[in-house]
Amino acid sequence: MSGAPGQGSPQAADTSGWPLLRSERTWGPWQLGIALATAAAATWCYIIGEYVGSYLGFTRGVAALTAGSMIGMLLVTLAAVPTCIRFGVDSIVSCKPQFGTRGWIIPALMQYVSILGWNSLLLIFFAKSTTQLLIAIGAIRHGSNLLVPATTALACSAVFLILLRGSSGIDRVAKILVFHVFIGCWMLYILTARRWDELVTAVPPSQSPDPLWNYTTGIEIGISSLLSWWPYIGAMVRMAPDGRTAALPIMLGMGAPVPLLSMIGIAGILVLKVSDPAEWLRTVGGPGYGIVALVFVAAANLGTAIAGIYASAIGLRQIPGVDRIGWPTLLLLTLAPVALVGLLIPDLFFAHFGSFIALIAVGFAPLCGIQMVDYYVLRRRRIDIRAVYDNSEAGPYRYWAGFNPAALAAMGVGLVAYIYLLDPLSYASRWPYQYLTASLPTALVSALVYWVATRRWVAPRGLGGYESR
Repeated sequence: MSGAPGQGSPQAADTSGWPLLRSERTWGPWQLGIALATAAAATWCYIIGEYVGSYLGFTRGVAALTAGSMIGMLLVTLAAVPTCIRFGVDSIVSCKPQFGTRGWIIPALMQYVSILGWNSLLLIFFAKSTTQLLIAIGAIRHGSNLLVPATTALACSAVFLILLRGSSGIDRVAKILVFHVFIGCWMLYILTARRWDELVTAVPPSQSPDPLWNYTTGIEIGISSLLSWWPYIGAMVRMAPDGRTAALPIMLGMGAPVPLLSMIGIAGILVLKVSDPAEWLRTVGGPGYGIVALVFVAAANLGTAIAGIYASAIGLRQIPGVDRIGWPTLLLLTLAPVALVGLLIPDLFFAHFGSFIALIAVGFAPLCGIQMVDYYVLRRRRIDIRAVYDNSEAGPYRYWAGFNPAALAAMGVGLVAYIYLLDPLSYASRWPYQYLTASLPTALVSALVYWVATRRWVAPRGLGGYESR
């Protein structure tokens, strides 16, 4: 199936939207784990930690965020990874059996908006930290209104040049940038060792009178944050040859760094009222430590942005006509919106980050529920990969005009369920949110709706490629 033009080289294969052959999947467990860890560890960890630290103290916040992160990573892994790693496809292709040969555009738009938001945030942070670094080392005297946009443009250019090599560019950069994970652990040690007494006695600034609500919210932030890995994970794990190679790197490489580095944000907001280590490390350790933090932040954000742009470009390959566009042109099309946001409206995502996290769960929690019940229960792990690329009227995944109403209904019900349990804009909640979170019931309700609709209306009409029971 990977018979795309120029498929003779692995580099051409991994920049196409076609399934990868086993011989083209060249990443072992260490390569995959390093690439995933480099992608997972970025500035968003500190902001995630800041939101958790607003409701919980350090030890409870770390426990809640770790639990939520592992749950969220498990949901994403069970939903997308089996299909992606069996056939060497990305996350968008993995949802075509559920959404249809045209309906997949809904998850594709979700992927695009999610990655656009994250990458805009990351590259703006990269630009700001690089500007501060230049000031700190004396390369420039002070910043200007044009310096951050110029640095953002420079970062976009660097991402473009690195990704010209496809997945091999990610692999090479990840082996260099992974050091920032260890620097993050060192920064956490510095803060906890020198301010431990303040840290354990600090009172979260926005905690609720209900301790259970605070703890559940910490778990929910962890779940919803890790659900944002759905758009990324397929493009990464498709480079691994089998599930045994990928299982441990996924949970440790992509699931563990977020709660680990988010501890920095939790500690920072509780003790120094700011989560960004570039802001507080100079206070704790002096100018030299501040320079190290700035280098760390810049490296972390660049590595994640590279992974995000790659995943987004591979996802866009599924759009008719885009599969014939050259890889450099596709990269430019993918980077252009990120660059525009970074240059024109850089403060947009900073002001509404908490809502952005919740909105991710509004979309990806139902999607994970749909994929899990379809793959494990309804299809019993049987996917026709040829049918995924069959857009004809008679294709098994054609459904009605290319859309599966069961998936649309399940997504709609999941959206309503999440917003009922937790308002993503105000964080106002309703029973039984404090016992169940919002993401888990949403995934379950969406799965049930999809199962009922498929068994009663879709499968009996011979649509969707379901075997008769």
